[in-house]
Amino acid sequence: MNIFLTLDYELFFGNNCGTQEKSIVSPTKRLLEVLNKYGVKASFFVDAGYLLKLKEFRKSNSTLELDYQALFKQLMLLSETGHDIQLHIHPHWEDSYFEGATWVIDTSRYKIHDFSYEEVDGLVRRYKQVLTDLIDKEPFAYRAGGWCIQPFTHLKSALKLNNIWLDSTLYQNGKNNSATHYFNFKGMPDKSLWRFEDDPLHETEHGYFTEIPISSYRVSPLFFWKMVFYKKLGSGKHKSFGDGSGVGGSGLDKLRMLTRFTNSVVSVDGYKASYLQAAYRQFLKKCDHENFVIIGHPKAMSEYSLEKLEQFIKLNISNNFTTFSNAFGV
Repeated sequence: MNIFLTLDYELFFGNNCGTQEKSIVSPTKRLLEVLNKYGVKASFFVDAGYLLKLKEFRKSNSTLELDYQALFKQLMLLSETGHDIQLHIHPHWEDSYFEGATWVIDTSRYKIHDFSYEEVDGLVRRYKQVLTDLIDKEPFAYRAGGWCIQPFTHLKSALKLNNIWLDSTLYQNGKNNSATHYFNFKGMPDKSLWRFEDDPLHETEHGYFTEIPISSYRVSPLFFWKMVFYKKLGSGKHKSFGDGSGVGGSGLDKLRMLTRFTNSVVSVDGYKASYLQAAYRQFLKKCDHENFVIIGHPKAMSEYSLEKLEQFIKLNISNNFTTFSNAFGV
């Protein structure tokens, strides 16, 4: 059994993207305090577009120079101590910029599919290269920003050209349709690993790509009502570490979660960490599933979620907490 703890290493993308210190660097330090106690390694999907923008604007801004150095130092530490650094793409950075004392985030082209095939080829190449130059290792795994991976044919050639062959974006029955997001994972294989070629939802025996989906858990509307309550009125331990605001989902998707049973990713973000152990117990009943993938975002973690993560690690430390590099011998 493999347990993958995966983190999307990024800022917020709403009107307030938050500070790098409070939304990325500091919460990652807090996470490492927990992981280091038990020798657990994680896979970090790093928002490479943000790194490129930092490199561009740091030349004329001393604050961004300090931000770049802090991020560089932390990512080097992660890589040197056995954590994975893999590719995460939020292409809206192509249109975003730093002005005055803050990032101006333009999400009009939030999905990678908002760019031409030629632009996507160059974008994947540049985003992978900035990570390779940073840690002197080539990423081979990908996670789509906002889960927006469909249609995959728009990405296929760019990922192949850059030797990106593993994806970890899908989750069972995942669905969203808003002004910025679109994805629909209904009908994906009920497996924890498969090969594919043109569509990650369709298994292909000798496909070039490997999918290791994010694990999911079916939750009731009551869960989301509780999550809203703890976020708005809960104690300080439920407050997210990050100091920004996210891109809002559609009203229809929010209504669906608050009125119907839905599938949610297994996560260490906020109150979602409350079902970590229950989701894992359910997963263990599937004897043909060998990869349990947890997702998280340092910006969205809290004292409560770190507490739940540590409990989960203690209960399951005898199992194989691993990274994609270690699992595939890369």
